[in-house]
Amino acid sequence: MSATDDATTRVRRKRMEIFAFLFLTAVVMPVLAVGTVGTYGLGVWIYQMFAGPPGPPPSPH
Repeated sequence: MSATDDATTRVRRKRMEIFAFLFLTAVVMPVLAVGTVGTYGLGVWIYQMFAGPPGPPPSPH
């Protein structure tokens, strides 16, 4: 392996690491965040359909 091949490999590896970092921070993490919050909200909504809204029970009159 020559010095040129080694330098090219290092540059390519660094470029791929930067691409992977940007992909993770700009695509994967926002998708996971939105999916987590959306799943939690759907779960709470479904729970409240059966258990009723939060708060004290209605007072008898």
